[in-house]
Amino acid sequence: MNQLRKGMEGRKVIGWAARDVSGHLSPYTFTLRKTGPEDVVLKVLYCGVDHTDLHQMRSEIMPINYPLVPGHEIVGEVVEVGSEVNKFKLGDKVGVGCIVSSCGECLSCNSDTEQYCSERVLTTGGVHRDGTPSHGGFSSAMVVHQKFVVKIPEKLAPEQAAPLLCAGVTAYSPLKQFNNPDKAINAGILGLGGVGHLAVLIAKAMGHHVTVISSSEKKKQEALEHLHADSFLVSSNAAEMERAAASLDYILDTVPAVHPLDPYISLLKVGGKLTFVGVATKPLHFNTEDLLLGKKTLTGSFIGSMGETQEILDFWADKGLSSMIEVVKMDYINKAFERLEKNDVRFRFVLDVAGSNLE
Repeated sequence: MNQLRKGMEGRKVIGWAARDVSGHLSPYTFTLRKTGPEDVVLKVLYCGVDHTDLHQMRSEIMPINYPLVPGHEIVGEVVEVGSEVNKFKLGDKVGVGCIVSSCGECLSCNSDTEQYCSERVLTTGGVHRDGTPSHGGFSSAMVVHQKFVVKIPEKLAPEQAAPLLCAGVTAYSPLKQFNNPDKAINAGILGLGGVGHLAVLIAKAMGHHVTVISSSEKKKQEALEHLHADSFLVSSNAAEMERAAASLDYILDTVPAVHPLDPYISLLKVGGKLTFVGVATKPLHFNTEDLLLGKKTLTGSFIGSMGETQEILDFWADKGLSSMIEVVKMDYINKAFERLEKNDVRFRFVLDVAGSNLE
């Protein structure tokens, strides 16, 4: 163990980084931070490719100090553990999601909602307490505190697990409040991208009647035949929207772009809830009248807690679910982001990091 530790501390690793707001990625060598007593060192195997990566690479959400190594849906193998690590051992398959640190003392941290801690450190684009930048999973290795590492169930393929670590828990966290097998739930999933397709699978596994809402019929066959949604609603079809008015208990809005809200608010029943999980880069607008007259709620949800991240992995494995992914190598990553921006992926890219030549 000591020899392994000596080899890992100060180890230079290779990742792919953006250098400016163009977001173009290329090889980048950096040094891992020193391994602490509660840290886990992992060899990165796979990493999901998320739309938020694109926003971060282009500094569209918050100011970025470049170079930036993206990637926050990371599956790896434990190659070293600190002296006080008690949750993991060498060889374990593990996952890392969107955050890698929090204060550990605030109300959010003490109520198992550490993702809302004001001092949280994002997996990529953040700054560790020792002043070093946080780099993500588009790299060969990472050092992460054990609190922010989860176990990958044995019967879950590592490449299948990757999208669950952000997209999956982002859908699961707000949906689990509706996980009531004794009550019929009419669900609406707005948008059928990476988060949306996982939300459909999760809601179906919870026994909900699922309506996929999209702006065109382009994804209708995929929604109904591949993801087994119960119905498909075209938001640009006024007649369809009118027939569906006041029919849904909730809508999960996964759209990461500016879009009108009033048409979707009208679909909610009295007391219905619309939850935002997609990040729009500009303000969204709505009319308050339909909210007041229908006692409807607009709310948001940010990823999920570490407990919920473990829950979605276990839920996925127990239900035998399978996400629709396209596995690519690192030399394809810039093309993958071009396709992602055009919504040309069904439904999630996953990087085979360990199987790529990173240099």
